Amino acid sequence: MIHIITTGGTIEGLDYIDDGGTTSSNVGIKDFLDKANVNFQYNIESVFKKDSRAITDDDRELLASKIKETNATKILITHGTFTMEDTAKYIGKLNLNKTIVLVGSFILGSSANTDAPFNLGYAISSLQLLKPDVYIAMNGQIFLWNNVFKNLETNKFERNE
Repeated sequence: MIHIITTGGTIEGLDYIDDGGTTSSNVGIKDFLDKANVNFQYNIESVFKKDSRAITDDDRELLASKIKETNATKILITHGTFTMEDTAKYIGKLNLNKTIVLVGSFILGSSANTDAPFNLGYAISSLQLLKPDVYIAMNGQIFLWNNVFKNLETNKFERNE
């Protein structure tokens, strides 16, 4: 079984318009999975809905406790892209001996041209094949937690050189 933990972000169609305001959407990760007609067991747990710029180490500790609590060994975390690598590093340093993949999207999940379904599918596929560790899956690439950064100029994740 795959345990999916959601934290908000554009992949869930949440558009953060200012410091506190969000434009909510009716898009959910379950909607993407239903449309894809997936045939594997999963459960979805919403831990919080935040712009990733507002995620704190207390939030990351909450995520870590949810990962520790579940019997699942394969964990997918949907996350905003702004601080995705920070969360991956935080969790990666804990050596939880589970396969954990963080995924998000650059284009709103509620948008017709969103990259959310592709990224989600790629992350789920990768999650089933990777050995235990913490990864980021974005735009057709897998990055290990301790070798990734978001290039703000290209709006893509890259490996550290």
